[in-house]
Amino acid sequence: MSTGSNSEATTDLTARLLRGEPAALARAITEVENETTEMSAILRATQPRLGKATIVGFTGAPGAGKSTLISAYIKVLRARDKTVGVVTVDPSSPFSRGAILGDRIRMAEHTTDLGVFVRSVAARGHLGGISRTTARIVDIFDAVGKDVVIVETVGAGQSEVAVAEIADIKVVVCAPGLGDDVQAIKAGLLEIADILVVNKHDLPSADTTIRSLKAMLDLRNNNRDAVQVLATVATTGVGVNELAETIESKCTMHRPTRSPRTRIRRVLAGIAGQIVETHLQDTDDSAIDAVCDAVQRGDLSFESAAQRLLAERLGR
Repeated sequence: MSTGSNSEATTDLTARLLRGEPAALARAITEVENETTEMSAILRATQPRLGKATIVGFTGAPGAGKSTLISAYIKVLRARDKTVGVVTVDPSSPFSRGAILGDRIRMAEHTTDLGVFVRSVAARGHLGGISRTTARIVDIFDAVGKDVVIVETVGAGQSEVAVAEIADIKVVVCAPGLGDDVQAIKAGLLEIADILVVNKHDLPSADTTIRSLKAMLDLRNNNRDAVQVLATVATTGVGVNELAETIESKCTMHRPTRSPRTRIRRVLAGIAGQIVETHLQDTDDSAIDAVCDAVQRGDLSFESAAQRLLAERLGR
């Protein structure tokens, strides 16, 4: 196909996407996830329409019941006539690098609901609990008019907190008996949480987990709003209405301070980091080799070497 034909096809795709056609939405997300040549045109077309959706991130340790809780949360949103886009970041197949669709299967009951669009993407080795294209897929959902966009991370450990750069409200889910109150929540996840949810509250040790989390929150030294600790039983819907109301309340409180420029800077920083990483690892460049040799000799620290390379490449 000629370049002109490709351009016309992309223009047609973006037009259908912005009209809200589900098939065009699916295709556009595929183009973005695979980072094809059409991706830039799609993202440019959607950029002026951003900033209306509420973006909610769900993270937490494996086995906490994130997918089941999200499915119950979607039910509440749909009862309130809210449209929903969901990005579930799944582990990657070691063979195809595609997503292993466990999370999407747990949301299968929403498959026939035209007000809900669930898309699984593969982490593909990207650290932080999300894929490298997650933020861009969220933007597409925002641009086509989804009221709420949900991001579910891969089962996260202490360092997988990249969802904080995307979501307006961060929900950290843990379950009794998994050691979440001591292990998975003790560092980064506790720091990013707007809401802590103890799911599977019908289990015997649930109240102990709640007390432990509240005690840890008392040790935090920052000026953020108080983090609420909620209890849910996702399989029966217990506590999910309260969770939905808390998310809405916190988003209403945070939205006036949300700056599009701040978000764009964060996304640019992430993309720039990816470009620099690829360039340094894959480019055969004598200047880079010389800097590496200087680091090896001890003439430069890693920090000084990085600053020199950035200055040379940016002309500053």
